Amino acid sequence: MGIKFYNTLSKKIEEFIPLETGKVKIYMCGPTVYDYFHIGNARSFVMIDIIRRYFIYKGFEVKFVMNLTDIDDKIINKAISEGITAQEVAAKYSEAFFEDIKKLKIKPADVYPKATENIPYIIELIQKLIKKGFAYQVNGDVYYDVTKFNEYGKLSGKNLEELISGARVDVNEQKKNPADFALWKEAKSDEPFWESPWGKGRPGWHIECSVMSMKNLGETFDIHAGGNDLIFPHHENEIAQSEAVTGKPFARYWIHFGFLNIDNQKMSKSLGNFFTAREILENHSAEALRLLYAQTIYSAPLNFSLDLLSNTENAVKRIENAMHNVQTAQIIENQEIFDVTRFYEEFEEVMDDNFNSPEAVAVIFDFIKEVNSFIAKHNALSNSNKEKILKVFQDLAQDVLGIIDLNKAQKFDNRLIDDLLKLIINIRNQLRTERRFELSDKIRDELKKLGIELEDKKGITTYKFNK
Repeated sequence: MGIKFYNTLSKKIEEFIPLETGKVKIYMCGPTVYDYFHIGNARSFVMIDIIRRYFIYKGFEVKFVMNLTDIDDKIINKAISEGITAQEVAAKYSEAFFEDIKKLKIKPADVYPKATENIPYIIELIQKLIKKGFAYQVNGDVYYDVTKFNEYGKLSGKNLEELISGARVDVNEQKKNPADFALWKEAKSDEPFWESPWGKGRPGWHIECSVMSMKNLGETFDIHAGGNDLIFPHHENEIAQSEAVTGKPFARYWIHFGFLNIDNQKMSKSLGNFFTAREILENHSAEALRLLYAQTIYSAPLNFSLDLLSNTENAVKRIENAMHNVQTAQIIENQEIFDVTRFYEEFEEVMDDNFNSPEAVAVIFDFIKEVNSFIAKHNALSNSNKEKILKVFQDLAQDVLGIIDLNKAQKFDNRLIDDLLKLIINIRNQLRTERRFELSDKIRDELKKLGIELEDKKGITTYKFNK
């Protein structure tokens, strides 16, 4: 049995069968670049990163596309409030987005399409929808007629008749049905615009993602992902637009990420409990935040608190301490084999079952417990065991979950050694100042036995490694 996970479209857990053997095409709804993204957005970005990393670990060739919505009402409003252009707002927060996902150890997407770079393709798709009778023009606006798509509501489970009857109808409403949505919006004065067959305007949000996903992944692709809040209307409307034009299934599997609350309350600026990822990363490590996210199944709600994140920092230190124990253990030639096979098997078993990252994390900590016990028992490691153990840390904790950084740990070790040697040198120099040469020479000689040679020159002491 291969990977299986919950498909929002079918409302059940299904075995994943890719369109092309050994390949996975994934589209993830990215940010609207009008502000720094918050920790709820960060959760979705991190969890799709873990899912993508796991597919790679399993040997799949993954093409991952994440869009940037760089024209939107929110961007225009931000531009007005900051006294700059919408283009400048989008550029500023696009740059911030890339800075912050790098800090979060998120692998860059293969493609980051932007809405403004795809206007001709968007206009072309709208024209096809009008020609097929799924869309209509009202003055400078173009709307999608939801009644024309027989399967409208199949992703969200919403009833079209109830949507139409329950919708508020504005006095000047020109739409055929209250639930119809905009494909193209006529530009208001002083708003950014593009020329189109319907006049000056800009695209609606939903049509942007239909174009950017199909252009980069094909008319039918494997997986579409995003937050739970996007199921309706955004993803429902993407399906309606795309399948109306192509007559083919749009995305075959849909993955949605659960909401994030703060101390059991909805995150809100008015409540003063709103955190951007950038703010959190000023005082906490990316590894801790990723571990916190991974400790809850991707589709479930997550209750976030700063206390919980601090506790998670301690859990990261436990992992780092275990790695340090392995890296600094005394090396011996012959030793009983430390079998890592079951940890790989258990990790894959739980990740194959709906990407169960909490259980995967539990496997990592079980592994750490066994490693620490093994080192304590033998007070040493063979080179073979050391290599195998470090490879488990790399393959599972680093390359899939992204909750450790072996390179950072090694840099930390080097920095610690440097600080300790400087401390020893300062103590030795103080002894020499006090003319306690016998003890200062003993420090020099003992360090030399360890392969560290001190050199006194012009009142300055330096060190070098001879081993």
